[in-house]
Amino acid sequence: MQQRPDEFESISESAPLVDELRDRIRATGPITFRAFMQDALYHPRYGYYTRHAGAMNRGGDYVTSPEVHSIFGALVAKQLAELWRTMGEPPRFDIVEQGAGTGKLAHDILRWAEAQDVAFASALRYRIVEVLPAARGLQEQTIAGTGDPASRVEWHSELPHGIEGCVLSNELPDSFPIHRVVREGGELREVYVRLSEDDRFEDRLGPLSDSALARYFDALGLVPGEGCYAEVNLDAPRWLASAARSIERGYVLTFDYGYEAADLYAPWRRDGTLLCFYRQTASSDPYQRIGKQDMTASIDFTTMRRAGEAAGLDTIGYTNQSAFLVRLGIGEGVAAIARSRPNELEEYFARRKVVLDLIDPGRLGRIKVLLQGKGVPQTSPCGFRDGA
Repeated sequence: MQQRPDEFESISESAPLVDELRDRIRATGPITFRAFMQDALYHPRYGYYTRHAGAMNRGGDYVTSPEVHSIFGALVAKQLAELWRTMGEPPRFDIVEQGAGTGKLAHDILRWAEAQDVAFASALRYRIVEVLPAARGLQEQTIAGTGDPASRVEWHSELPHGIEGCVLSNELPDSFPIHRVVREGGELREVYVRLSEDDRFEDRLGPLSDSALARYFDALGLVPGEGCYAEVNLDAPRWLASAARSIERGYVLTFDYGYEAADLYAPWRRDGTLLCFYRQTASSDPYQRIGKQDMTASIDFTTMRRAGEAAGLDTIGYTNQSAFLVRLGIGEGVAAIARSRPNELEEYFARRKVVLDLIDPGRLGRIKVLLQGKGVPQTSPCGFRDGA
């Protein structure tokens, strides 16, 4: 009997990846946590995202909003259509999605536009930025359900330039590798990864590996509390700045878990926000199931917003997903069923559960939604408008 590749590995970790990381540490000494996380998630052969393209669904390791129900994509499409009209209904409206996962959000946006807003659909040009072949294959398969994907969607390996429309992301920056720091004796120290005497991965504190880490906190005018661990995502503001530069005219719409800096780095948050996910179970231990579990940390939206503004964007709206979806009418479909089909209780409760899953303030509802724009009216759209 031929063995599958996974049968050569531990059931709880990627053995080849663990061996590579150990060899690297033995050869060069402790590595930054960022370097460890980069390989654990993005190693070209053994990284988590490389080998688990379909993990963000109800049967996978974690669930994102598009995977809960198509109503999420429909409401995002409704908001995008309003942005298109705010721009004056240009003949071309680019939606450039990076970190598209399974392609479910793209599928639902395209399907809603076709069914509900033909004028908007005719202007759409959907482009996905994807560097992982396995993920692209999954996206192509998902989007094929909306028609010929070759004519409806383009794939790119990096953000294209000259965008007129919207750069869209859902839970993208929180998947970027992060530096971990701790304040010790009034000074910032960085967390490195070393090998223990029994060959296990463990933390080791050392000096900051990058002067950008100190500048990051200097710009905020704050530091973590004494003894507090914290994460610094240097790639997130850089990505937002690159998205801003790629836009000729239009918007950047960002959905992600995060906080304002004063809350993210508050002195009571002693252990930071780093979480690992495996089969929809969360843990705080990054040194188990290496290459087989997701890792994520909350975003500093203060720095994200400032990065966009420094790159030429105006901040138009900032809210949480719960309020965003409610303003766009997520409860209307459930209420309509209750009014028009009172005997169909099963469908009513099923849709009601979907709504609660997406707006629960302790779960998906706490995701933040940031809208920034360039060369567009500063009018607050429906999803960000009080009283909408």
